[in-house]
Amino acid sequence: MIELGARSLTLADVVAVARDGAPVTLAAGARRSMVAARAVIERVAAGTAAVYGVNTGFGVLKDQVIAPEQIRQLQLNLLRSHAAGVGRFASRDVSRAMLLLRAASLARGHSGCRPEVVESLIALLVNDVTPIVPLQGSVGASGDLAPLAHLALVLVGEGEAWLGAPDDAAAKRLPGALALRGAGLQPITLEAKEGLALINGTQLSTALAALACVDARRLLEAAVAAAALSTEVLLGSFQPARAEVQALRPYPGALETARRMRAYAEDSALVASHADCGRVQDAYSLRCAPQVLGAAWDAIGHVESQLVVEINGVNDNPLVFPSSDEVISAGLFHAQPVALVADYLKIAVAEIASLAERRIDRLTDARVSGLPAVLAGEPGLESGYMLAQYTAAALVSENKTLCHPASVDSIPTGAGIEDHVSMAPIAGRHALRVVENAAHVVALELMCAARALEFRRPLRAGLGSERLYGMVRRVVPTPEGDRPLSEPCQALSRWVLSREPVRLAEEVLAS
Repeated sequence: MIELGARSLTLADVVAVARDGAPVTLAAGARRSMVAARAVIERVAAGTAAVYGVNTGFGVLKDQVIAPEQIRQLQLNLLRSHAAGVGRFASRDVSRAMLLLRAASLARGHSGCRPEVVESLIALLVNDVTPIVPLQGSVGASGDLAPLAHLALVLVGEGEAWLGAPDDAAAKRLPGALALRGAGLQPITLEAKEGLALINGTQLSTALAALACVDARRLLEAAVAAAALSTEVLLGSFQPARAEVQALRPYPGALETARRMRAYAEDSALVASHADCGRVQDAYSLRCAPQVLGAAWDAIGHVESQLVVEINGVNDNPLVFPSSDEVISAGLFHAQPVALVADYLKIAVAEIASLAERRIDRLTDARVSGLPAVLAGEPGLESGYMLAQYTAAALVSENKTLCHPASVDSIPTGAGIEDHVSMAPIAGRHALRVVENAAHVVALELMCAARALEFRRPLRAGLGSERLYGMVRRVVPTPEGDRPLSEPCQALSRWVLSREPVRLAEEVLAS
C-alpha cells in the first residue's frame, strides 16, 4: 500500500503503481493538510479580492474577474479549453504514473483542493480507469496543461478512458462518463481552483522521465553484463577493470562498473586461455568500458536524485499557505529541472548503445575476433548475425538525432507572459525512445556474445557470464542455421528492460 502523505515517494513506487497496480490511499495527515488549505481558498472565493485562478481568468486573461456564481463553470471551462493535445496517446503506465504523481502533489496540501479530488484520482488507479492522454501539446512550463486537462476531464465525466488494461481483450475505450459508470464511480463537480490545481503540474514530463530512468538503470545493468561477456569471448583483457587501476580516478560509476565486470568474469577459462598472448591493448569499446558505462552510471544516479525531488514536490500555482493564510503566485510548475535531466538521461543512454554497437561490430568481424565470420555456422552459405550490426548501427544513429537537447529550446506562449518554457515533455518522450532503442542494441550484443561463447567451447566463461548466458538462452534458444533476428531481439530487449538484469547483478556480486 502506497499511502500518499505518509512518506516520500520513490521511483520504485511510481513503477509499482504505474505498471504493477500497487494500491494507493490518502494518509490521514495529508487529508488534514488539504482541509486546512481548502479553507483558505474558500475564504478567498467568498471575498472580493482578485486571486489568480480562484476568481480570475487564466494566463493572458488573468485580469478578468469572475463572478462568484461562475466559479464552478470557470474550472470546468478550463479543462475543456485546455484539452488541446494531439498525436499518439500516452501508454497506460505513463497515464497511471501521471495520476499518481498529480495526486501526490495535491496531497501535500498547498494546492487548495478538497481531499475528494485526490481520492477521485486514486479511484481511477484502483479501478483501472486509464485516461487517454495525447502526448503532444505541452511546452512544459505552466504545467503540462494540455495532457493534464485530458487526464482531468475523465474525473468530471468527459474525455476518454480505457476501462481495464488496454492489452486485455475485455478492456474498452469509452467516453469518460461511461468509463466511470463501468467502474462504479461518479464524476465530481469542481470547486474554486480545483481545475487549475489538476493541470498546473509537471506530471507528463515527470512520468516520462521517471519511467525512462527506471528502465535506463535496468538497461545499464544488462549492458555491463554484456560488456563483460563480450570482452571474454573477444579474448580481451580485464586488467583495465582492476580495482587498483580504477582507484586512480575513482568515479563511483566506474568503480561499480569495473567491480561488476570482474565479478562476471571470475574463474573464467576464457580469460586464462590467453594470459600470455602478447596483445598490448584492446580497443576502447573493451578497454574503456568502465569509463563509458561508469559515466552513464553516474549520470543515471544524478537523474534519479533530481526526479525524487520532483515526484515529492509541489508543482502548482498559486500556492496556498494555511499557516499564514496566504495565496502566493510563483513558478513551481516550470519543468526545467525535469527537462535538463531527461536530456542528460538520453545522452547517457545513447552512449551505452553506442559502445555496445562497437562491440557487436567486433564480434561479427572475423578480422579482429578470431571467430567465424558474422558468427555463422557456415559463412557464405549463411549470413549469421551480419544484420545485427546493421540494425544496431541504425538504432544508434537514430538515438543521435533524438539526443538533441529539448531543454535548450524555448518558444514564448501566453502573449509573452510565459516567455520561457522548458520543452520537458519532448525531452521525456525522446528519453523513452532512446532507452527503447538502446535496449534493442544491448539485446543484439547479448545475442552475438552468447553465440560467440558457443564457438569458444569447450572453454567456459566466468561464473557470472555463464549465468548470463543461461538466461539469454532461456529467452532466445541457440539458432540452427540462419533464422530471423527480429523476434529474438524483441524478446531479449524485454528481458533487458525487466527487473532481471538487476537481480542477476545482485546474485553475481553476492556469489
